[in-house]
Amino acid sequence: MNASETQPMHEASTKAQTLIEALPYFQRYAGKSFVVKYGGNAMGDENAAREFAEDVVLLKAVGINPVVVHGGGPQIGRMLEKLGVETQFIDGLRVTDKATAEVAEMVLSGAINKALVSSIARAGGKAVGISGKDGGLVTARKVERTTKDPESNIERALDLGFVGEPCAVDTTIIETATAAGMIPIVAPIAAGEDGHTYNINADTMAGALAAALGAARLLLLTDVPGVLGKDGALLTDLTPADIAALRADGTISGGMIPKLETCVSAVEAGCEAAVVLDGRIPHAMLLEFFTQRGAGTLISAR
Repeated sequence: MNASETQPMHEASTKAQTLIEALPYFQRYAGKSFVVKYGGNAMGDENAAREFAEDVVLLKAVGINPVVVHGGGPQIGRMLEKLGVETQFIDGLRVTDKATAEVAEMVLSGAINKALVSSIARAGGKAVGISGKDGGLVTARKVERTTKDPESNIERALDLGFVGEPCAVDTTIIETATAAGMIPIVAPIAAGEDGHTYNINADTMAGALAAALGAARLLLLTDVPGVLGKDGALLTDLTPADIAALRADGTISGGMIPKLETCVSAVEAGCEAAVVLDGRIPHAMLLEFFTQRGAGTLISAR
């Protein structure tokens, strides 16, 4: 056999070995639910979006039940600007008045949701786009936040308008869609018992669904490698106790704190484990789930 014939055989053998390595993971996760929060930089990159859709379709093909929850903050911001709707922020949090809530629902449940459904279809899968409103999936309540006056140190309530958080989850519509071979694509919009429409943080929505489904994994795709130690090295395995200690000594801070709070809440409420993963890495989900190396930070109760 000459060199020109050997090279293709070697490549084929490498691919076969990769599949053999993944086999135990296929068997372990077959029939289980994975909840994936998708957003950030990956949503604005055509190649990354295509690869994400391919990964999700592959998960479904090997017997896993993926559920995708998507964000869309930048897209909402651009639409508000285009429509001339003023945006107000308090302590870095967007105030969602009635006009903003209507735009958020239009962008999230409309443009973004259906674009993801189309991406899944192009990758050979079948997806159904829903929001928390559909089938009574999520019932929301108004988020309550406080802030301290820097001069008096007195706490006062913040009114963020129609910003909500899940208070009840009924997974019937997800289970029905999954059983029919569909991949649910969920927009983080839900109705409250008061009849109002609420915009929910996508991480929070994903965490609530992962807990309610008893998912094998909650996956938060981010634009960082995962949780980093003080030396900048990736921390691959953490428990809720580890996270509390890292937060106390300042190792984790800023935007990573609410993400890890979501992970801890989901794990403590019935999700097997959560992963914070860099969504910029091509096929990062497959590397995390189906190889021994993994690719992000795993949070579990252990």
